Amino acid sequence: MNRRTLLKTAGTGVFAVPLVGQISSNSASAQENIAEYKTKGNIKQSVSKWCFGRIPLEEFIPVCKKFGMVGIDLLDPDVWDTMLKHDMIVTMGNVPGNGGIPSGFNREKNHDKLVEVYEKWIPVAAEKKVPNLICFSGNREGLADEEGLEVCVKGLKRIAPIAEKHNVNVCMELLNSKDHKDYQCDHTPWGGEVCRRVGSERIKVLYDIYHMQRMEGDLINMIREYKDIIGHIHTGGNPGRKDIDESQEINYPPIMKALVETGFKGFVAHEFLPKNGLQSLRRGVEICDV
Repeated sequence: MNRRTLLKTAGTGVFAVPLVGQISSNSASAQENIAEYKTKGNIKQSVSKWCFGRIPLEEFIPVCKKFGMVGIDLLDPDVWDTMLKHDMIVTMGNVPGNGGIPSGFNREKNHDKLVEVYEKWIPVAAEKKVPNLICFSGNREGLADEEGLEVCVKGLKRIAPIAEKHNVNVCMELLNSKDHKDYQCDHTPWGGEVCRRVGSERIKVLYDIYHMQRMEGDLINMIREYKDIIGHIHTGGNPGRKDIDESQEINYPPIMKALVETGFKGFVAHEFLPKNGLQSLRRGVEICDV
């Protein structure tokens, strides 16, 4: 199961979808048996709610705070106030009506609708202290990469002024096109070139470590080369987007250290399917706390 599957059936930030490996340790009471964790603060960590779908948001928030996280990722606007009530932020907000992964900025026919949607939600995000909103390139469907790039630039330039006005980043997610078939923004240089041609400090990429390991590897060098346009980070173990511990091939502590060295001030959001529920999440926080 992945985020795309969940988003087809879930309408809000609070999911009720059972996920493999979460039955025994993903209940509200389970957190009482997991030690608190105090982070060093060099990496601001959060977590994607969809990966822990069995826990109601109101019960999940105190767990995240207990583990030293500053917010929760990929929540819909209907729960942004809930986060503020608990002194937490939505580190990456979902944008209703943005077309989702297949239908994004690489088609000019989508631009008017997308501009309308982002012009609506960017001011709300600023008001609700949501620093980032997600966007997508869309699928290729035969579109050449250079043409898709130019069309994305044209569309994003239309929303850049309002993003700048309200100090909200709009982040185009880098996804692998093995899992997300035909997705166009599937390599860091392509996404980086989009952002650089737009030329706005508020148009960034969401650098998903799992996805880019699948497509290109060379993670630390890519992070260093594109540090100016990386606005947000997602984690996940490869293969399988499982835990980010020693059971998989990505070595996360050096990657986090490289992020710190580049001066990265954004958020690192865990987006993996846990083998051991909340224990896996706490371990992920510890691994990335450099």
